[in-house]
Amino acid sequence: MKLKTFRYLGIITIGAIVASCAAGVDDTGLEYAPQMYHSTPYEPLTQIVEEDAGSWLDSNDEDGHGEFYNSNPYNQFKMNMREPVANTVRRGEPLPVRLTIDDLEVAATTFESPFKADDPSVVKEGKALYDSYCQHCHGEKGNADGKVAEAYAGVANLNGAAYLEITEGHIFHVITFGKGLMGAHGSQVSSDDRWRIARYVKELQKKN
Repeated sequence: MKLKTFRYLGIITIGAIVASCAAGVDDTGLEYAPQMYHSTPYEPLTQIVEEDAGSWLDSNDEDGHGEFYNSNPYNQFKMNMREPVANTVRRGEPLPVRLTIDDLEVAATTFESPFKADDPSVVKEGKALYDSYCQHCHGEKGNADGKVAEAYAGVANLNGAAYLEITEGHIFHVITFGKGLMGAHGSQVSSDDRWRIARYVKELQKKN
């Protein structure tokens, strides 16, 4: 009987300890081996500037600040992750386009799509984008018979003789900066999506 009583008391005691470890809004509860949760090195994605933050743990006396403090005192703004240098391009991304509205010929002759020529997914995605951004003017097949073209004369017939030889770079530049009646779409369509549309337009011309 006494053994069962001790067992019950042990279970209740363990339950009470576990319950006391529950975190709250302002109280993190008890932590076992807090150094495992709050590492000494600077954390790049967190910024705790209060030097007494976590001082109640009394486990980091040698540093002269609380356990949770992790700002960088050697950085002007106490940041742990420095801001990249201006015009830095993230690894794996294409370089930004350095063109102006007057560089149509340069784009047409020197700019090439970052996508592989035999990638069917580019054409598929380009069609979806064309249907969203271009069809209402240029029409489903590029014949300048969209709803907008009915009201505004002069929409480019992409299957006309003057457009069959244009390059993807040419199309990319026109989408970016506009030309004639067409307005600039560079702020509305991402660089990659402009290349996808350009690829689809060339495929559309082949079909027609």
